[in-house]
This record gives sequence, C-alpha cells and structure tokens, in this order.
Amino acid sequence: MSDWVERDAARVWHGFTQMSVYGESRPVVVERAEGHELIDTEGRRYLDAVSSLWVSTLGHRVPELDQALVDQLGRIAHSTMLGNGNVATIELAEALAPLVPVDDPRVLFASDGASAVEQALRIAFQFWANEGVSGKTRFLALGGAYHGDTFGALSVGDAGFYGELFAPLRFPVLRAPGYATPGWADATIALVAEHAHELAALVIEPLVQGAAGMRIADPDDVRRVGEACAAHDVLLVCDEVAVGFGRTGTLFASERCGLRPDILVLGKGLTAGYLAMSATVASGRVADAFLGADLGPETLYHGHSFGGNALAAAVARRHLELLEERNVLARVRAREGELRALLERELAPLPGVREIRLCGLLGAVELDTTEDELLARRVTAATVERGVFVRPIGPSILIVPPLTITTPELERIVAALRAAILETAPVGARA
Repeated sequence: MSDWVERDAARVWHGFTQMSVYGESRPVVVERAEGHELIDTEGRRYLDAVSSLWVSTLGHRVPELDQALVDQLGRIAHSTMLGNGNVATIELAEALAPLVPVDDPRVLFASDGASAVEQALRIAFQFWANEGVSGKTRFLALGGAYHGDTFGALSVGDAGFYGELFAPLRFPVLRAPGYATPGWADATIALVAEHAHELAALVIEPLVQGAAGMRIADPDDVRRVGEACAAHDVLLVCDEVAVGFGRTGTLFASERCGLRPDILVLGKGLTAGYLAMSATVASGRVADAFLGADLGPETLYHGHSFGGNALAAAVARRHLELLEERNVLARVRAREGELRALLERELAPLPGVREIRLCGLLGAVELDTTEDELLARRVTAATVERGVFVRPIGPSILIVPPLTITTPELERIVAALRAAILETAPVGARA
C-alpha cells in the first residue's frame, strides 16, 4: 500500500466499503483533477466515467464555476435560512422556478439527496393533516427502488444493500413491482386505485432506477402511473436526485414522462459536483397547505443547519446558466446515440456480457456472474488499471460520464471495458 492509502485506511471510514480489505482493493486516492480526468497521488490519470458518483455534470475545475465560488466567497459563505434569507439562495430558487416541472414551485433546500427525500416524506405526510384529511398516512414505492440511506428514505427504498437488517427501524410501505418486472405500471396503477384512501403519496424514480442497475421504464408507463395518482388524489413524489439536470437528455426525467409531480426531489448534479446541496420542490398547492398562524400546527417544523448554503447556491445558479449556454442537453442526446452504438458493437457480443442498458448518459453493462459473483468488481478493477474510473453495482458496471464527455473519451471508456472483460471473464466466457 502507498503511504496515502495507509493513512486513509487508518483514519477514514468509507461508505459502502469493507475496510478490512480497503487497501488490498487498490483504491484510487485523488489529489487533483483536470477536465474529465482524476489525478491520483502518483500522477496517474483516470477518465472519470462515473462523474464522481453521478455529480460532476461538467467535469472538474470548470473556470466559470470556480469563479462563481470565488465571487460568492467575497460576499458570504453561509447564513441560516431558518426564518431568514440570503441573496444567493433566493436567486437560485428564482432560477429554478421556471425550469422545474412543478406548478407554482416552492423550494426547500438541504445538503444531500436522502435529506431531501426525508423532507418530501414529511411534507407529503403533513399535507393531508393540514388539509384536514384523515387516514392518508401510507406511502407506495417500487421494488428495486433506492432513495437514500436515512431511515425514511431507507423505508421507501427496497431492501437492497442489506437493508433488511434495519427492518425493525423502517416504517412499512406498500410495494409495487419495479421497472425490471413486466406489467409493473399496471400493477402500480391498481395499487393506487385500491389504496388511494390511505395513501399520502407515491414515491418514484422517474424513468430510471439507478441503484437497481439502471433499470429503465417506458416513459408512457411512468406517465400513466402519474395520471393515476392525479385521478385518485394521491401525491406524486418524483425522486430525481440521480436523473435530474440533463442526465437523461432532458433537464428533468419527469419531462420525458410527461409528469408534473406534486413534489420533486433534486440533488447530485445540482451544483455540478462542487458542493453538497439538494432541494425539495413542492407545488403551490402543497406549500399553501402549510400556511397558518405563526408557530401554529400548520408550520413545517423541519430544516437543516446548512440548508440553502450561499456558496453552493451561487455555484448551482451558474451551473444552470452553463447548461443552457453550452447546449448541454443536445450534447447528451448526441453522445447517447454514440455510446449506445459503441456498447452494442464492442461489448454486447462478448459472451460474458448479459445485457446493456442505457438512457441518456446513464448506462449499465450487466455481466454474467453465475461462475463468479465478484466478477463485476474484478472487471472494474481491471478497467481502472487501464485509466478509466468506473464503479459496479451487483453484477453491473455503471457508466455515468460527465454530460460534456467527448466522442474520443467514450471510445476510451468502451475500449478499456472491453479489454478488462476479455482479460477477467472466466475462460469459458471469453471471446
């Protein structure tokens, strides 16, 4: 192990990581970055093909975002948003308002996606109490769902990642089939109709279930589910922490599905990966139900110390401008076609590859792990050794490059993956 890895392993506890083998797995210790590349402590470069866990939409060290951060530092880094405001956060909320697919939107900020989901759950639950409607206290969510690791988010998420251990701490929800199950939409619509009298909300990842291995739904099916919620007066919560800000080819995945959710949850790409910030966007109908007497029962007694951080808000607002100035959405759609063709030509024919899934720039290469349940982990390591930084989930290797990825860089990603699969797959599965 390098000195940096030893120091890291001695004092840092990494999420989703078994620390007993951390050093043996040859982790990348990043010192700096340039554009789409990470640079480790030895000077080795890695193409960031997971956008640093899906957050770095435009790559690293973007001059305009750096400058927005510096400019805001000259004003103020942070002030509380509890009962007060700050200019940077007001301006960000104003910039988001015409862009989000939410009617008369109101924005409550937090620091990460799970916290924003928790806010959405509290808002949806209290909305019905404030409206004087009793009994609508349950949530409907999908199989294969992932909404974060706090306990409310863990409850509406499925029991993946050993979540069953925490079953005594999770509240029960109604569970519809996930996107991988044929007929999931009809089953979900039936549950909405049957349980509307007790449902506060349906919580859904529109279009793509990311942590399930990039399971992709037909947009029309998602739209039909949203229409059922509206018809039966069940709030629709769209979790776009992973799929928002251009990742699927539209600014928000809800747009591709023709949805206008009652509550929209945003995170990851909001600040282009610069600072921790998330948001829960409620419709005017929902937010207005919380108006009442000062310190009265209608008030949402919820907030976070760093919610609405001014530094993050300034960067996020400049990021929204850059997405338009650089015509990023058109670039995503063009690169999606190129990546799909590369994956189908170079990887799909390999005997070790079970399935290719892609929506926008959210991709998964599912491997046949029948003979080796750690195959995706080993292929990932071999890919990283070739200078392309990817990450596995179960049997799938995820490809989530920056939205500004270039054609040669896509070719580099696929070539590295192909070589890694051919080198690592069991002998009987090699081409």
